[in-house]
Amino acid sequence: MLLLVGSFLVLMLVGVPVAISMAAASVLYLVSYNVAPDIIAAQRMIAGVESFPLLAVPFFILAGNLMNSAGVTGRIYSFAVALVGWMKGGLAQVNIVGSVIFSGMSGTALADAAGIGTIEIKAMKDHGYPVDAAVGVTAASATLGPIFPPSLPFVIYGMMANVSIGALFMAGVVPGVVMTVLMMLTVAIFAYKRGWGSDTPFEMKRLLAASLEVVVVLAVPLFIYLLMSAGLSMNLAVGIALVVLLALDWYFDFSAVMALMTPIILIGGMTMGWFTPTEAAVAAVIWSLFLGLVRYRTMTMSTLARATFDTIETTASVLFIVTAASIFAWLLTVSQAAQMLSGAILTITDNKWVFLILVNLLMLFVGCFLDTIAAITILVPILLPLTAQFGIDPVHFGLIMTLNLMIGLLHPPLGMVLFVLSRVAKLSVERTTMAILPWLVPLFIALILITFVPAVVLWLPQSVGLIR
Repeated sequence: MLLLVGSFLVLMLVGVPVAISMAAASVLYLVSYNVAPDIIAAQRMIAGVESFPLLAVPFFILAGNLMNSAGVTGRIYSFAVALVGWMKGGLAQVNIVGSVIFSGMSGTALADAAGIGTIEIKAMKDHGYPVDAAVGVTAASATLGPIFPPSLPFVIYGMMANVSIGALFMAGVVPGVVMTVLMMLTVAIFAYKRGWGSDTPFEMKRLLAASLEVVVVLAVPLFIYLLMSAGLSMNLAVGIALVVLLALDWYFDFSAVMALMTPIILIGGMTMGWFTPTEAAVAAVIWSLFLGLVRYRTMTMSTLARATFDTIETTASVLFIVTAASIFAWLLTVSQAAQMLSGAILTITDNKWVFLILVNLLMLFVGCFLDTIAAITILVPILLPLTAQFGIDPVHFGLIMTLNLMIGLLHPPLGMVLFVLSRVAKLSVERTTMAILPWLVPLFIALILITFVPAVVLWLPQSVGLIR
């Protein structure tokens, strides 16, 4: 095991990409110790991606790219400005609210940072905000993407842990709301201390218009329920509700109603049993195409092709990491790393809460050095048996792991959000890191709450019957 882990760390330190480091270390271990035939490397790597739930990965990535191509990102930003731009530190609040909405479509922190984050940083700089503040709040709000449903890390975790992906999606809603509130409070504190004013005049008409859009979106599920109570079938009730929604949207030309409907459609469809989380990803793509080609007519064949090629590139990199991590994780299991870690931890403590503190520290450390997908693929087979011994719900543990690894995206040396925002804002990595540090406070508060108050995570999926 020392050769496996040691060679992997050495390759990482000399700058070899994560996936290649894991694959090379695994092959070296196989050749050196002859624990299995060499062909097992290829077989395990193929088995790692031979999974139906993983089909959700390219479709969720494509949905986010299509939303960007359709110009929905700009509409979300305009809606957020109307809703909270009049507050003190208005554009910083807009940054957070925009990320919450965009997270319902993309499912990744990188898509959030590179998509709507680009617009937000430029707008904040143009309105006189320090570039450090713009980068910090954008980085913090980008972590919301994988917490609110849909979420690519939840898809990978659900596949590895054999846990309901729908339950993970629902479990992310309340923690996501908690994180949003904490971030908005942080902005309010910064605005008070640094004298940030509002960035758009308070207009009751604009605020009411934005609030009306929220009401319209929330009214759709209620309208469907009332139609079903009147004796209509579920399919007919949903069809009528969508026709009414489209008519209202065409007549009033709402800014973001259709974008806000994306998570409603996905969560509602899964809750009503219309489709699985994997099929929900396809539904998100169909909805994105409808908005771009039919409703807004802002998508052309060239933008569609570009979104497709971007999706192919991103999917290939994600799945390459999954394949390499699969053989690496299998070898860790074969070398009894899980049993060794289990024994080591049990000698330290047999207390559930102390165990969770240790695991949080471990994952925060790993998140600084490993890609999120690779970390999940490697750590789940090792840590999940321990969580079972301590009686920790796997859905609860999935939220803890994901948030820890999202915080890791903001740290050097391998924090991808850190590098994306450094490039977007044209700042050095060192200065970008310092800009992000104050915004880790609300994230750590949320992490502590999610870790030690399981009801925050489990209440919603339990209330809809997805878990007991």
